[in-house]
Amino acid sequence: MWGAEMGANQAGVVIGNEAVWNRLSNSSNDLISRLLGMDLLRLGLERGNSAKEALEVITSLLEQFGQGGQCSDIIQDFSYHNSFLIADQGEAWVLETADRLWAAERVESGCRNISNCLSIGTKVDMCSKGLKEMARDKGWWDGREPFHWAEVLGGGACGELESPDSRWRCGKNLLEEGAREGRFLVEDMMKVLRDENSGINRPGGEFPTAGSQVSTLGSERARAAHWLTATMAPSRSVFKPFIFCGTNTTTGLTESPRGADLAPGERRHGLWEAVDGG
Repeated sequence: MWGAEMGANQAGVVIGNEAVWNRLSNSSNDLISRLLGMDLLRLGLERGNSAKEALEVITSLLEQFGQGGQCSDIIQDFSYHNSFLIADQGEAWVLETADRLWAAERVESGCRNISNCLSIGTKVDMCSKGLKEMARDKGWWDGREPFHWAEVLGGGACGELESPDSRWRCGKNLLEEGAREGRFLVEDMMKVLRDENSGINRPGGEFPTAGSQVSTLGSERARAAHWLTATMAPSRSVFKPFIFCGTNTTTGLTESPRGADLAPGERRHGLWEAVDGG
């Protein structure tokens, strides 16, 4: 597995990824090696100079090659479909997928988050060709009621997680609460990502939080800036700043041990070992 569930590029595009399950989720099909969500995210950042371009890169690759494969090097036979939050300084999109089908919502106001459930409703600004016709032909949608992506494609599937929509609701509430006075700072976003009661920050268990990222999207006068933990459990991690420029350097202190033969526990960063007393 190569890649991450979030990232940014030099053009100021940022993308985050979440696992989702839906009526088309099928482990025997989904475990066939295709493109993982992390692959799609990385390729969107490599080829997209704007949020819209990145969305188009991801959806075209999804339609051509499909998604699938082993999604964990800890849990065997673990697979899922993907959702993405894609933004630049000019616009933001939520993209959600079900096998090779997809729907996208342009975010035009307020707060928007994604989690482990389909969350796009009737505001479908872009979608895969023939989506509504297929849904009607298969009896998922009657063709009369407004097309509601999450209800039509969700099918009540929850995958491997318990109450996957609860984290989405909690995240939405935390964002709205933090922005209540009309401003939302980097520190406020870090606080949301460190919240354990909501399940957004999972410091342990089978599905620990692998890393966290906060980004400001910049302006004509200021570069985009990114703060990344690059370590587990944001409540016990330091958000480290990064700005794309011509003189970027990193040190070995920011990297975890490398090696294809290393077990997951052997790849943990030295600071994490120090916290655990290892």
